[in-house]
Amino acid sequence: MAVLETQELTYTYSEGSPFEKTAVDHVNLRIEEGEIVGVMGHTGSGKSTLIQHFNGLLKPTSGKVLLDGKDIWENKEKIRDVRFKVGLVFQYPEYQIFEETVYKDIAFGCKNMGLDDAEIKRRVFETAHDIGIREELLQRSPFELSGGQKRRVAIAGVMAMNPEILILDEPTAGLDPAGRDKIINHIKNYHNKTKNTVLIVSHSMEDVAGFADKILVMNKSKLFCYDDTKKVFGRSEEISEIGLDVPQITKVFTQLKKQGLDFGKEVYTVGYAKDLLIKNLRERSI
Repeated sequence: MAVLETQELTYTYSEGSPFEKTAVDHVNLRIEEGEIVGVMGHTGSGKSTLIQHFNGLLKPTSGKVLLDGKDIWENKEKIRDVRFKVGLVFQYPEYQIFEETVYKDIAFGCKNMGLDDAEIKRRVFETAHDIGIREELLQRSPFELSGGQKRRVAIAGVMAMNPEILILDEPTAGLDPAGRDKIINHIKNYHNKTKNTVLIVSHSMEDVAGFADKILVMNKSKLFCYDDTKKVFGRSEEISEIGLDVPQITKVFTQLKKQGLDFGKEVYTVGYAKDLLIKNLRERSI
């Protein structure tokens, strides 16, 4: 069942003015419950505008957004409930931290949901543990933490609300390789534990190649493609032509294919490439 669906979704900025621009143009897609979806696109492609429709931050100029089969704008007085079900973590979310302690910052969304103190405490401690925030840090000011720790606190605040759909906009932006790996691993662990639907917006296909079930690519305000990850990477040359960078390992195997070494598979992770090469060498030695 599609947990999230768009029907001819269109959004135009400054409609009717000289600055009118269509940022999302007649997008139709269906995201199934429990999937991890990588959302890709170059700057200005429309991907950020698209995801802001999913929890009602933006209202379509035309078309619909359906959550669990219901138009989220059918009753605008209930749009607040939609935002509890669809949690959105903006790019550089650490800049939105404002509470006195880490505990209060993680608890903020849960308090707005009207949860009792015991349930809030359970969620804060559990989420902090899951995302790698030590218990002794909970009573410290979040402004005393490192950049990577602040990022995890901000993400934890949305995760603690246990949204039906979690959307993260460039969650690894500005982090070093070790910090990126930690964030990605925490997101994977969150998904494995909750089985909730997760959307990750990223410029880097390297970040999502290894664990996304599907890839959604936006280009010039339109849906360029939305398909299983391996099928999307099978279109690596088309992806490169619209300004996105495919993983280095995909580039290597694309060149091998051009030189006559066709492995018959789409390769987009180093681990899979290793297994494929070993299998091929063993078969040749028999």
